[in-house]
Amino acid sequence: MWALAAISFGYAFFHRVAPSVMVSDLMTEFAIGGAMLGTLSALYFYPYVLLQIPLGALLETVGTRILLTCALGLSAAGSVLFGLAVQIEIAYLGRILIGVGCSVGFLGSLALARKWFPPHQFGFLAGLSMFTAMTSGMVAQAPLAFFVDEFGWRSSLFLLGGLGFGLAVLVFGLVRNAPGDQPQITDNGFDRVAFFLSLRRAASNLEVWKISFVALTLSGPMLTLGGLWGTPYLMVAYDLARPHAAFLMSLLLFGWAVGAPAAGWLSDRLGRRKPILIGGSITLCLMLFLLIFMPDLPLPAAVTTVIIIGFSGGSMATCFALVRDVLPNEITGTATGIVNALTVASGAVLQPFVGMLLDLQASGNTASYPDAAFRLAFCAILVTSFAGLMVAFRLREK
Repeated sequence: MWALAAISFGYAFFHRVAPSVMVSDLMTEFAIGGAMLGTLSALYFYPYVLLQIPLGALLETVGTRILLTCALGLSAAGSVLFGLAVQIEIAYLGRILIGVGCSVGFLGSLALARKWFPPHQFGFLAGLSMFTAMTSGMVAQAPLAFFVDEFGWRSSLFLLGGLGFGLAVLVFGLVRNAPGDQPQITDNGFDRVAFFLSLRRAASNLEVWKISFVALTLSGPMLTLGGLWGTPYLMVAYDLARPHAAFLMSLLLFGWAVGAPAAGWLSDRLGRRKPILIGGSITLCLMLFLLIFMPDLPLPAAVTTVIIIGFSGGSMATCFALVRDVLPNEITGTATGIVNALTVASGAVLQPFVGMLLDLQASGNTASYPDAAFRLAFCAILVTSFAGLMVAFRLREK
């Protein structure tokens, strides 16, 4: 049951990073520049972010099974609509529906982990959910790039729609909210008073926002580079074909896939969260500095840097364990939703912002940018990561 929710998060993450191998196709198809492409990709994140906070409470009252089933069906429908779009506005709507439908997977996996597993395994399971997502994201790079080259970007979205509908059927048939399917989840329904009380308490807790900001800055490079702009950068900087560049950028997600469960496991063993987050932030800043300010890096060194960016960013999974450690149980679900919302918000902000910075440097042809333009635009990612490091030093832990 937990695995189905984790796979649903993997499906959501596939959608999250899929535009990175469709950049030139989408810009040509809809005659748009980098800023509009960044907006199209980021429209996935806006509803996703807004829904994380209420979902943290709804999963505790309505239950994971129904919410996740409906969400998967909606994301599948959005994928089909996106694939059918001939106007950019229809593509926008499809991407928004995908974002709404993909919003439940990760929180659903955490909710099931809390119900079905002992507390000392929670950090590892949060990391393992990330591993599932990153593995799916790797499939959304080189293999999807080959598929797009052979069959077109529209066919890939239709296939994703079919997979989403099939996964919704499996979740509805097999997932149960808790051992014995606790009666309060189905009998009491949605407790509006309890929800708003939990939301107010979580939103007024400074520690929630500190943890959220650190999570945001750790995930930002992965969502911006691995999710959209990293593949076209490698294509330009190292004169690579799209499938080759997509494969190399997918190694960032591989680094995250290994780093997330490793950080969760290590933090569980040490009984400490803060040193893991500080170490991850320091490493992330150093690797981004190398990638941006050393343009003559040989390709193997650049790929190694990308992998370490993913590995260090994966320490973000520890933030969810820290929420469980330092916050009262009655607001843990809502606080987890806030943290996850801010985590995803990094992509909603940085993807179009980097695209805007690229457009400002474009010399006529906005379908292609020089590698120097990419590196300058990536400075925005480095600045946010450094700010996250400063906040990480001020986190509280037990």
